Amino acid sequence: MMKFKILLFLLCMVPVALFAAEPRIPLNKAPIDTADNASLQRGAITFANYCLTCHGASFMRYNRHRDIGLDEKAVLEQLVYTGQKAGDLMLTAMREKEGEGWFGVTPPDLSVIARSHGADWLYTYLRAFYRDDTTVSGWNNLVFDRAAMPHVLYKMQGSQILEADDDIYTLHLETPGTMSPSEFDDYVADLVNYLVYLGEPAANDRKRIGFFVMIFLFGMLGLTYALKREYWRDIH
Repeated sequence: MMKFKILLFLLCMVPVALFAAEPRIPLNKAPIDTADNASLQRGAITFANYCLTCHGASFMRYNRHRDIGLDEKAVLEQLVYTGQKAGDLMLTAMREKEGEGWFGVTPPDLSVIARSHGADWLYTYLRAFYRDDTTVSGWNNLVFDRAAMPHVLYKMQGSQILEADDDIYTLHLETPGTMSPSEFDDYVADLVNYLVYLGEPAANDRKRIGFFVMIFLFGMLGLTYALKREYWRDIH
């Protein structure tokens, strides 16, 4: 009886948790194409410059980027800034205690962040920062309210302000950045595309191999059926 009550309580809490985590704006569709190596390379460079300082990608090695067209020299020149070797894991230089002291929480590892939150969530989140003087960082986010992460891409996007009318939230660009809104959207799209790739670098190979495996299995199905008919022909 007690187990049933606990299970019933947990089931009742699921809608509450989902409602509390729901963003205040609809999610935008992320233009994901992990077969676009040029996009992945641009996203990897952005990740190394703006994300890797605080967040690690401990499931990924630098030399794995050869799969997207970067040789070892390019990896060391464009992605490695801490004296690491091409075969090392992509670890952040920030210590956990430092991150917790500066942001109130340890910045999470981003190896599987796209598989955890989804590409659309990340794409919308990275473009939904706005000025908020009530927070420690001076920034807030429409997708993740009072996020501990500051807006590290604000120089490119500029500064947005929030306007609310009858629970309808809109963001307006108050101070332009170095990029136009469309250029910044493309910039974030490349970063999110890379984060999706980061979650499963072998995904393209898996899909390609899976296609040929399915062809083989269907071929074997036809041969097996023909063999079965041949064996049972004289019996029926």
